[in-house]
Amino acid sequence: MRRVAVIGGGLAGCIVAFRRAMAGDQVTLVEAAPRVGGQLWTVRASGFVVELGAEGFIARSEAVPGLASALGIAGDLVGQETHRSFGFDGVALRELAPGEAAEFLGFQVPRDELGKGIRTFRLGMAQLTETLALAIAGRVEVRTSAAVASLAKVAGGFRLALAGGAEIDADAVVLATHAAGAAALLGEAGRALRDAETLSSVTVSLAYPRAAIEHPLDGTGFVVAAGHQAHGFRACTFTTSKFAERAPAGHVTLRLFFRPDPADLEQMGDDAWTARAEASLARVLRVHGPSERAWVSRWSSALPVSTPAHAARVREAEQALAGSGVLLAGSAFHGSGIDAAVRSAEAAAERVGAL
Repeated sequence: MRRVAVIGGGLAGCIVAFRRAMAGDQVTLVEAAPRVGGQLWTVRASGFVVELGAEGFIARSEAVPGLASALGIAGDLVGQETHRSFGFDGVALRELAPGEAAEFLGFQVPRDELGKGIRTFRLGMAQLTETLALAIAGRVEVRTSAAVASLAKVAGGFRLALAGGAEIDADAVVLATHAAGAAALLGEAGRALRDAETLSSVTVSLAYPRAAIEHPLDGTGFVVAAGHQAHGFRACTFTTSKFAERAPAGHVTLRLFFRPDPADLEQMGDDAWTARAEASLARVLRVHGPSERAWVSRWSSALPVSTPAHAARVREAEQALAGSGVLLAGSAFHGSGIDAAVRSAEAAAERVGAL
């Protein structure tokens, strides 16, 4: 029986643990945070379904529905209710043609992706990792709040030393962490990953009585043109228009996305971010009164930046690791987004089986 250690309990790590456990390996999943799931994090409260992390995956994905089928939740996949979107140019909203939203934000989107939108799960994106966690329960040793201090090659395999003093021995190791975490554990082999770029994000979901918003909210939301992104405010999703059953009757939720200043990210509390979000929204829409509820999520240096230079760094690291029994998995290495994370994890799980 092969001993497999998976470092990182986000989506990619959970997938590798699931696939290798189903193949009969002895798997240990180690996660530094108190919970598994990573950037798939959904709050469900009083009829609201609120995403604190990723809100969906690209509609053309085959990997995510394939995984959902393996887990028995393919029937819970849902698509967007609308594809109409708006842009704010500092003065007013106007409807955007397919692809214009990406242009507003400075993204380059392949033509065959225009207007395709995203899909999610009926109970939110965390339904995917929650189901994975249930599937590996009793089959995988899951250690949360357990940071890996070092990874060393030893006779017969590898030894992971945890921050608390515990050790884990393994025949194969899958690093499903962020790039900086992998670089710290890999030493010289991970040298190329030390310069991996990341971005930070803050999102604020605001709940209002429907009557408090004058706009018909007849679209997926709006993006803010460059040059008008005060305090890093980049976009707003009309969550309850984009997906069904996201709020109780008579209420709406809107999710605002910020690219925060480092000082604001560190110093501003939830109340301050809520006030900033309400003020930012009021610049664009007529809103009567404060929000009834708010949910703030912070992702510090958590969003990988996928560029040709980063792809070259990953290739260099993987060449250094070739044949060693240590593999990389996840969107930090093989393309941003949920679809890329799933494909990367599935591929890593297969490669472990071939070792």
